[in-house]
Amino acid sequence: MALLSIIRRWHLREQISLREIAKRLGISRNTVRRYLRAGVTEPVYPKRQSPSQLDDYVTKLEYWLKTERHKSRKQRRTIRQLYEDLRVLGYTGSYDRVAAFARQWFKAEHTRNKTAATHTFVPLRFAPGEAFQFDWSEDYAVINGERVKLQIAQFKLCYSRAFFLRAYPLQTHEMLFDAHNHAFAAFGSVPRRGIYDNMKTAVDKVRIGKARDVNMRFASMVSHYLFDAEFCNPAAGWEKGQIEKQVQDIRHRIWQTVPAFASLVALNDWLADQCRIGWQQRRHPEFDQTIEAVWSTEQPHLMAIGQSFDGFVEHVKPVSPTCLVNFERNRYSVPASFANRPISLRVYASRLLFVAEGDVVAEHIRRFNRNHERGQTIYDWRHYLAVVQRKPGALRNGAPFQELPQGFQRLQSVLLKRPGGDREMVEILALVMLHDEDAVLAAVELALETQAPAKQTVLNILSRLLDPQPQQPVIAHCPLSLTIEPQANVDRYDDLRNQEQRHAI
Repeated sequence: MALLSIIRRWHLREQISLREIAKRLGISRNTVRRYLRAGVTEPVYPKRQSPSQLDDYVTKLEYWLKTERHKSRKQRRTIRQLYEDLRVLGYTGSYDRVAAFARQWFKAEHTRNKTAATHTFVPLRFAPGEAFQFDWSEDYAVINGERVKLQIAQFKLCYSRAFFLRAYPLQTHEMLFDAHNHAFAAFGSVPRRGIYDNMKTAVDKVRIGKARDVNMRFASMVSHYLFDAEFCNPAAGWEKGQIEKQVQDIRHRIWQTVPAFASLVALNDWLADQCRIGWQQRRHPEFDQTIEAVWSTEQPHLMAIGQSFDGFVEHVKPVSPTCLVNFERNRYSVPASFANRPISLRVYASRLLFVAEGDVVAEHIRRFNRNHERGQTIYDWRHYLAVVQRKPGALRNGAPFQELPQGFQRLQSVLLKRPGGDREMVEILALVMLHDEDAVLAAVELALETQAPAKQTVLNILSRLLDPQPQQPVIAHCPLSLTIEPQANVDRYDDLRNQEQRHAI
């Protein structure tokens, strides 16, 4: 800049020749002439163009860098691996040139993203009880000694800033419904509007503008709780900025200090306590009060919660000949009478209900497979009693009967040594279909103490357990008495004999 100013001042004001200027400054006359002809007051340096062996592979390398940027850190290829892949394609240049290009590309990409993220926003203000915001986040926790990835349902009341967290293994419909049930129970009421992004569990298709094809089950939940569901524009997270910021804050404030837990239930109980503690300790950003104090003033403006939504997802599943139903690579048993028939499966967040002919015929705790492990088979031995009554020999090695209660296992080890003991054991197990299982198990334990366990012994003890009080004698309030005393008269027997003789004649 100073050199250009000197050249212009000497030549235009002091009328010094180009040769003299070049001599004084130690530059060529062509440089002086170029500056003067440009007619600018700032120097313009031409961009240096030097051929490189990487020029023919720039497009391919940029494509690879864009692809790798969206992968996780462990799955991403290093610059050294990209360099080796370019050499396979014929690149003969150095690794340093590829690394320098990658650094410049990442720097330019970061600048573009930062510029795109810099927008001007309008501050939002909500009335008491007007709305809440919802979003999913992803974090890790140690459950039962294993580090697992969890999906965190996050809620926030827009006025009071009261928040709620609950962890789930998946982002499915039944998890979403269960999260709403627990969140509204924690808030004690329901806001009039809910703000969501275009998640697949709520929106089947995004139309032009604010039009959405809402999922039928999600619409049923919205109708049940009587609030309006509002969906943000695609890639417009600022429309629910409160929950977006909460996702970042919670990750640093809670998830970095989360301890290990024996079960997911224990983790969710701890999260609920942390939310209440946060309400009590954190100050509201607009009012000089705690979040809990502002939440208490918002309560009158919220809607009553009413009954929880029955948030299940229903499937029709076939039952195999072994009385098993497949779901999420796991197999669950149902009563044998429904084998080889279709059955209705109602999927909840933590349990499975099997419904047939309008009644719940089986219920199981839902199992989740971790780290692509093989599916599990969950038996209920009561479901197979009708089968072993016809085939008592299957009791000896039947998989559903490998985990019988301890008392039944001890009795089985004794009875199976006798002829016909398998059928006798089946008849004892079938007692649970008529009586309480704990009572039958207690009768079996007492029968084992007699050192002569048998079916009749178990039945005798069970009857006394079910009816422990002996029958009271009947006391007649009006005893009978004879009004005519009998007389000893043997002639009457002779009359009877004579009558028999006459009748025979």
